[in-house]
Amino acid sequence: MTISIRKKIIASFALFIMISTLIWFLNYYKYQLITQKLQIIEKKDHVFNMILEARRFEKNFFLFHSSEDLSHSIDYVKQAEARLTEVINVHGRYTAERDLKKKNQALLGYLEALQSVTVPPGADAFSSPSAAAYNDDALKGRQDRIRDLGRHLTDDFESMLNQERRQVIQIVHESGYYLYFALAAIFVLTFGIAIFMFFNINQPLESIETAIRKIASGAYAGIPAISSGDVFDSLVTSLNHMIQELNRRNEQLVQSEKLASLGTLTSGVAHELNNPLNNISTSVQIVIEELEEDNLEFKRELLEETEKQVDRARDIVKALLEFSRKGAFNPKPTQFRELVTRTIKMIKGDLPANVDLKMDIPETIQAELDAQRIQQVLINLIQNGLQAMADGGSLRISAEQSVGEKQFCFQISDSGTGIDKETMGKIFDPFFTTKTEGRGSGLGLSITHGIIEQHEGRISVESRPGEGTTFTVCLPNRLTSETR
Repeated sequence: MTISIRKKIIASFALFIMISTLIWFLNYYKYQLITQKLQIIEKKDHVFNMILEARRFEKNFFLFHSSEDLSHSIDYVKQAEARLTEVINVHGRYTAERDLKKKNQALLGYLEALQSVTVPPGADAFSSPSAAAYNDDALKGRQDRIRDLGRHLTDDFESMLNQERRQVIQIVHESGYYLYFALAAIFVLTFGIAIFMFFNINQPLESIETAIRKIASGAYAGIPAISSGDVFDSLVTSLNHMIQELNRRNEQLVQSEKLASLGTLTSGVAHELNNPLNNISTSVQIVIEELEEDNLEFKRELLEETEKQVDRARDIVKALLEFSRKGAFNPKPTQFRELVTRTIKMIKGDLPANVDLKMDIPETIQAELDAQRIQQVLINLIQNGLQAMADGGSLRISAEQSVGEKQFCFQISDSGTGIDKETMGKIFDPFFTTKTEGRGSGLGLSITHGIIEQHEGRISVESRPGEGTTFTVCLPNRLTSETR
């Protein structure tokens, strides 16, 4: 059964909350227990101190036979009994000594023993004969019993206090262990949830985000399949379907842009075709006029020139057909200088007289390229440069092979109006254009960027307003010197 990502997240957080709540209750219980224990210790300590005071007055009584001492001793025992009863009623289930009622009975027995002692009139004076007689006759038999009861009470309550203190220390230690356990449990749970989030949410989202970023830049590569068994599967399937549709439409846009470029090139191509056709026409007329004459060598030269002009016109038409033809991405070993030369021939009629075109490309650069697509890149960049130099200037096309690197770079520089910083970040966006309406679709540089990425290359631009612009394109060159 497939569990949705929503249910997984809810289950993870429910588990986290449940364990955290359990840990909180355990620590809260320990806190409450320590609070109760401290109150018990305080009250038992009070009881113990009152018993000690009662015993002190008890000893004074047996020494001095003062009824006031006896009265004080009885009062302290009563207070102790009342406080102990309070401990039993309020904190009974939290005490270390469970049989507190038995202790209370012992305390009451001690109280009764004290209350059973009576002092005859005239026995309050330490040195009176009646006090001495009383000491010998009335108190001798009860003194030992009262002292034994008091001593047992003192020992019992001191033992109970020590036991309570030991329990508090133990609870504090246990609370420390609980805190360590809580910290470890929260750490393990948090780590587990983080791992779950990373593999089940973060990774799929990163894959989708990367793919969408590539789509935005014009590279329509599919998203790798995600076997998470949840909503991301259907999302990736939908996105891949969308990418396939975008790929199809991107091909249509590239083709449309080619046709638009052909429309721009028409006047130049007409001029280029007009020259060889004029030469052919002139040569044929001369041959016809001198058909009866015997100057065969001159006629042969005219016919050879005619054939060259026919080949030239055929090459121009062939280049146009190849450029306009729709085809799949098909990189082949291509001599780059020759490709640039063919491209310049196609746009030669579009070159204004006030623009100086310079080409600096070594003949040794050969790479695996889709010639049609790279030709599209060259035309787009050259036309952009020409349109930026309405008042004339210089256009330079250069290339170089990076030493020790399997790539080569070419640059197309113009001395035109340049690009400001705000516009620079948008020039590769689809449909973004600074040209007036009807003079550009805003797809040229976007398609150029996509073609370069399709070749696994990169394109960058440097420009300063009023000083010109340089586009730099770097493409892989996996052909070794041996294959060349």
